[in-house]
Amino acid sequence: MQSKDFFRPRAVMVDVDGVLVRGRPDDGRRWSTSLEEDLGLAVEALQRAFFAIHWDEVLTGRATLDDRLAPVLAAIAPHLTVNRLVDYWFRQDSRLDRDLLRQLERIRARGIGIHLATNQEHRRARYLMETVGLEKHVDGICHSAALGWRKPEPEFFQAAAARAGLPAADLLLIDDLAENIHAAAAAGWQTLHWTGDAAAAERLEAIMAS
Repeated sequence: MQSKDFFRPRAVMVDVDGVLVRGRPDDGRRWSTSLEEDLGLAVEALQRAFFAIHWDEVLTGRATLDDRLAPVLAAIAPHLTVNRLVDYWFRQDSRLDRDLLRQLERIRARGIGIHLATNQEHRRARYLMETVGLEKHVDGICHSAALGWRKPEPEFFQAAAARAGLPAADLLLIDDLAENIHAAAAAGWQTLHWTGDAAAAERLEAIMAS
């Protein structure tokens, strides 16, 4: 799905996971694919004890990653520290779509703002910007922990538009999840459902040329 009536946006808001970042650096698979083999922690155990219980409040900034993860690891993987797991996680989830990044750089050179619009907690948001180096390529980041809301909640899009200082109609969301595309469109944004193929890149170019 994408918006039917396009005019050139003043800013492009780009999702991270599944769009700009696509899994492990070596093969693009999920960051946790070899977690048990590498760190001795079963993915299912981490999902049950951490993600299923604590992730929403971490992702929306109501709790920190460290505060919620530390007691979980003490219970299910006492051999692991928070820093060791987080460092592994972030490194294994950092493969950039270089083709899209180059396309966004060309768009930015035309004077159109490029921002990240992403569900992230604070620590990974900082890692993406500083360590991965996305701060060199974008004008800012609107992440859920800072906004207090996560996609596809309508408040996320309201808060992101306010942070960008632009009306909703001047914003284009690029996202791989249909529910986020629907929510952004309902909030008045232009949208492009990203499939990661040549057709998607061509659609983006067509929007920018409109």
